[in-house]
Amino acid sequence: MESLIKPDETWLLWAFLAAWAAFSIYLEQKYKWASKVSGAIIALVGAMILANLNIIPTASPVYDAVWVYVIPLAIPLLLFQANLKKIWNESGKLLIIFLISSIGTVAGVTVAFITLKDYIPVLDKIGAVMTGSYIGGGVNFAALAAKFETPGEMVSAATVADNFLMAIYFFVLIAIPSISFFRNKFKTPYIDQVEKNGTNEGETQSSAYWKRKDISLKDIAFALGSSFVIVAVSFKLAQVFNGWIPSEETGNTFHVILDGIFGDKYLMLTTITVLLVTFFHRFFERINGAQELGTYLIYLFFVVIGVPASLPLLIEAAPLLLVFVAIIVLGNMVITFFFGRLFKFNLEEMILASNANVGGPTTAAAMAVSRGWTDLIAPIMLVGTLGYIIGNYIGSFMGYWFQSMM
Repeated sequence: MESLIKPDETWLLWAFLAAWAAFSIYLEQKYKWASKVSGAIIALVGAMILANLNIIPTASPVYDAVWVYVIPLAIPLLLFQANLKKIWNESGKLLIIFLISSIGTVAGVTVAFITLKDYIPVLDKIGAVMTGSYIGGGVNFAALAAKFETPGEMVSAATVADNFLMAIYFFVLIAIPSISFFRNKFKTPYIDQVEKNGTNEGETQSSAYWKRKDISLKDIAFALGSSFVIVAVSFKLAQVFNGWIPSEETGNTFHVILDGIFGDKYLMLTTITVLLVTFFHRFFERINGAQELGTYLIYLFFVVIGVPASLPLLIEAAPLLLVFVAIIVLGNMVITFFFGRLFKFNLEEMILASNANVGGPTTAAAMAVSRGWTDLIAPIMLVGTLGYIIGNYIGSFMGYWFQSMM
């Protein structure tokens, strides 16, 4: 059956993508129920419903444009604060527990893959995507899904399972400070301070974090202009390296790994952006609005990945994928809290580190704001941003490893 909006009706489809992404953000910041569900899930589910009702098409060159152009532009914008020296100097303690939590993700995804690889199609690709996603959030999900050319319907099914489990886990993390077992077993200095001073009411997590900022035309010009240049240079360099390294001709393992590092356009994009931001941090730190622009572009991605979601496929594949991501989250949680307790980290630091792994730095910062842990907002944002970097590399490594096991 043909959809109401045809695949070649470019402006109507772009209008839908842009408007629905904006409306999802509005709901997330306006209503507490939407903030708990997350704008990402609202964006995805809305697109999925409209596609299954044949209002919008399940495939279109417009959606391809989001994968080819929008996602690469979003990655540098979200990395403009990823100054490696600043992350280490200002957030050393949180960085350690964040890296421990990342090990939990890797352990969880390894167990989940070995357990379910014979039951879920293309699980090597999904495993790579979920590794990156549960170390750095949605931007890594997008980059790795594109890198490994994961089938759109499986990306949609994985996203539904991922976001459903992620929402449940966020509820768990929010509830943990109220559970007496955790209060008795872990140090909670920030919670104690909030209870002493009282808390603010009336703001959602999202609106608390995304405060209005001063932004100029120059900020927008520098943010978008820099992102375009970085993407163009990175992709061209990756293309050059890909031509130089004879990985396919020789079949040599070293050449394959070398091509996977230097010939991969998304890893090259991440590397060049981080190097520029680290060595020219004053320029990038002065650009207001880059994170907001990058986040909006990622919301366009969330809308697009909901579009090809076939309900029969979701009913068939999502339950097993839900088990898959549940094992990953459980691995992350167990490792984070076990070693956090062993090394005497504060409960708040463990909660935010695990949140930053599973949901990315913005969700962790939003949780810190909503709980009143103001001294942890900037550090977890910095540390969580590191997940954008290492998640891409670790996800790529896990993907190649999983491919060898299929």
